[in-house]
Amino acid sequence: MLNKVTSQGVSMNPRSNLPAPPTAGDWLEYLQDASERSLLLWDTLRQRADTLLAHEQAGSPPLLDFDYEILMDGAGLDTPVNYSLLRILPGENQPIDETLAPVILIDPRGGHGPGIAGFQQDSQIGESLRAGHPTYFIAFGYSPAPGQTLTDAAMAQIRFIELVTARHPKAGKPVIIANCQAGWALMGLACARPELPGLIILNGSPLTYRVGKGRSSMSYTSGLLGGNWITQLGSDLGNGRFDGAWMVNNYENHNPSEAFWTKPYRLFANIDSETTRFLDAERWWGSPSLFNAREIDAIFDGLFIGNRLIGTEGSGADLLDLRAIEAPIVVFCSDGDTITPPRQALGWIGDLYPDDRALQTAGRTIVYLKHGSIDHLGIFVSGKVARREHRQLIRSIDDIKALPPGRFELIIEDIRAGDAVERRVRFEARSIADILAVDTQDGRDEEREFIAADRVSELTSHLYGSMVRPWLSRAISEPMAETLRQTHPFRLRRRVWASHNPFLWWLPAAAEQTRRTRHPARPDNPLLAWQELTSRNIANALDSWGEIRSAGDKLAFHAFYDYLSMFNDTRSTPATKSSPTAKGHDETR
Repeated sequence: MLNKVTSQGVSMNPRSNLPAPPTAGDWLEYLQDASERSLLLWDTLRQRADTLLAHEQAGSPPLLDFDYEILMDGAGLDTPVNYSLLRILPGENQPIDETLAPVILIDPRGGHGPGIAGFQQDSQIGESLRAGHPTYFIAFGYSPAPGQTLTDAAMAQIRFIELVTARHPKAGKPVIIANCQAGWALMGLACARPELPGLIILNGSPLTYRVGKGRSSMSYTSGLLGGNWITQLGSDLGNGRFDGAWMVNNYENHNPSEAFWTKPYRLFANIDSETTRFLDAERWWGSPSLFNAREIDAIFDGLFIGNRLIGTEGSGADLLDLRAIEAPIVVFCSDGDTITPPRQALGWIGDLYPDDRALQTAGRTIVYLKHGSIDHLGIFVSGKVARREHRQLIRSIDDIKALPPGRFELIIEDIRAGDAVERRVRFEARSIADILAVDTQDGRDEEREFIAADRVSELTSHLYGSMVRPWLSRAISEPMAETLRQTHPFRLRRRVWASHNPFLWWLPAAAEQTRRTRHPARPDNPLLAWQELTSRNIANALDSWGEIRSAGDKLAFHAFYDYLSMFNDTRSTPATKSSPTAKGHDETR
């Protein structure tokens, strides 16, 4: 049989485009290699579990790859919160220019703990330091203070921003960078205190969660669950605190291919080089935090169901008006982000400034940067994105501030000169038509269905609050709630690999011996190609299953809420709609 050799050195059958049949020697070599990789994979999972347990025992500090000092601890404020202001300490060879605008980074309360902005050197914090900016980080603890609300957290953040501004009187107002949910919260803060920020950068932040037709299954899932009662149940089972592990678990279910196959397979296939990167990423991913009941209710009502951030004059709703924000706003989004697709990140612009003249008349500047493929998590944690997009954003701060009122797209050009790559940034003026054309599938035709879902959420929350919460909240004690948290499937499937498991007493020594006598398979072993082909087929099958499930959720959502919406006057537009309820408004603010 004639075979050809690929660029990876694997022998291929030219007729079938499949790897060549393996010989007996190939099988023996591969089985030994695969056995060793499996054992090293198990030991890596053991290290992950031990690291997570050690992190909890240390009090769940921020997972930053940078030294820092605490400037202000929210626990000491008149209204205590679990937030704190950190000053990031530069390295020995990182000079800081005190005349540059200070940069404040805010991590999201999205279920995980703090650290996404700086858990590795190639990160947003790293790029801010490299550019010479005084850099600060607003962190939060594992557990919120008793009675803490989002309003309390916002007031603490205002104190933090005022302190940073006072520390740099000659540098001007700070640049505030917020990730995901933190961007949604920052926009509310900037509405209340528009004089505080000098520039706002939002990364993957959903501001108009109801738009983005067919792109984000999470928006449909929220309606299919019946609304906010499910988070109230989670809070009651947690003795008044909601476990962020449920949200992290939901993210994994949203992308089953990556969570349940591709990520562990990537580690297995590259166990000799991938272990350190895997453990660093899992430190943050595997460390969920807690919410008070009122906090998670406000997030769920104000974002996933109620969409209560956007408000305009004459709406009849006690909502925030984003037009009050004075600082230039930069929005970074991605076509590959299915949790916050571009239309959810940018749709609010057309809501508040429906024509090209409105924005210029208001004297506001809005810039957006769109990546072509990176997923939601990659916007924050990808080293490549940090070195390209975040680096150019931070280096362009002064240019953005100098732009006239209007809408602009920030475009990064890669200019190659041999092996070197030079990046240039330019700004192109955009019209409202360009914003609305970001995703041709998007539209407002689902608005009435989401309003109906909001009303169903009110009803189910009322029924739960009157029929279940009174007795369940009294039945759950803190020891019971802690037991439920420790046995959550997300935590349990990690902790079962910890060194205290008596069945794994042999693993550390066996793994160490395997590393010393490693026998990797030859790169041209055809079974490695068969392994890769099998993995791709499994990943594609999981992707197909996820897409079918999302399509089913979408169809069920439309069938149910389109029918319900026919019985109510839910035809109001975002600019004129009345708030279905004032409930949670103070929290949203």
